[in-house]
Amino acid sequence: TGPWHTMASKLGRRALLILARGAEEMEAVISADVMRRGGIDVTVAGLNESGPILCSRNVQVQPDMALGEVEKSGVYDAVVLPGGNGGAKELSDSAEVGKILDSHWKAGKVVAAICAGPTALLAHNICPGMKVTSHPSVKGRMETGYTYLEDRVVVDGRLITSRGPGTAFEFALAIVELLCGKETVDKISPPMMLK
Repeated sequence: TGPWHTMASKLGRRALLILARGAEEMEAVISADVMRRGGIDVTVAGLNESGPILCSRNVQVQPDMALGEVEKSGVYDAVVLPGGNGGAKELSDSAEVGKILDSHWKAGKVVAAICAGPTALLAHNICPGMKVTSHPSVKGRMETGYTYLEDRVVVDGRLITSRGPGTAFEFALAIVELLCGKETVDKISPPMMLK
């Protein structure tokens, strides 16, 4: 339902963004938008519902489907977790999210989380010991299972983490670069007036 679907079908890259109540809306929407600009077919899945999700700043975001419907779609090239304390807690508490993260990580796919989102990686024991960053408010928790850095975006192989709303564009562009190449990032960045 938009020009990004045509580009995405040519590339064949797909990403699953899991949206939970209390998610940081800037991180979710900017990530989905930038990935779509990069030609990635993004599915925004509501954790517990397919109806509008109330995010951390009272903005409602309409997911494409409920997470329970995603299994029919097979394996994605990337799983993306936005932050927001409430959303990150729901992602951390969900056995279904843990299963999806585990299966995608073991299948060699990209896993990306921003802000408080990386706490879901910790909760589900995904890629312990790797290099990560997060929002400073959850740094103490993340240091217990990972090599913690304070860079704006940390890419450790197939794992991408970032710090918060102000780093959302850099985070999303790192996902695009890993899935589609630097040429794609160089093509989509200028029209967004990032610099």
